Amino acid sequence: MSEINLRQMAKNQSGTIKSVKVGGELGRRIREMGLVPGTEITIQGRAPLYDPVALRVMGGTLTLRNDEADYIVVDVKDEG
Repeated sequence: MSEINLRQMAKNQSGTIKSVKVGGELGRRIREMGLVPGTEITIQGRAPLYDPVALRVMGGTLTLRNDEADYIVVDVKDEG
């Protein structure tokens, strides 16, 4: 397993959220969307200019701006 931030993930790549490294209002909002440690996510796609990013989380789709995705650390499986 490798740790990367969510912004660096490729389309169709999956992983498990390891941590959310922001507090305050933004941290609370991210956690309320269900993006908490232990949650499985898959990158569904990106807008033409790569912002925002669409994620599959718990059977639903969420979008995050890249500046929000930078705070989320994900464990992804190493390919190979």
